[in-house]
Amino acid sequence: MAKNILTLSDSTFDETIGGADTPVLVDFWAEWCGPCHMIAPVLEEIATEHEGKLQIAKVNVDDNPTTAQRFNVMSIPTLLVFSAGDSTQEVKRLVGAKGKGQLLQDLAEYVA
Repeated sequence: MAKNILTLSDSTFDETIGGADTPVLVDFWAEWCGPCHMIAPVLEEIATEHEGKLQIAKVNVDDNPTTAQRFNVMSIPTLLVFSAGDSTQEVKRLVGAKGKGQLLQDLAEYVA
């Protein structure tokens, strides 16, 4: 995993997202999920290209079911965007694997 992508857990989620000074895109994924592996390199590219504007983090739903349930993650990959410093309410939800162009279009307001 890229060094500029955070790995979050049930115990670190609120503190990490709540302390962020940029919007955070959280990728809810699992090891067995093919589409999750397909978008991983795209997220790494976006994390590198937009460092300082958007933080990217990952939550493994198998290892951290409490956080996945809290945000009603029913299918993966699910990408949730949180405003800087607010771990309680998502501001955008993207479900399913998308190409880089589509993801950047969907995230334009956060990476501009």
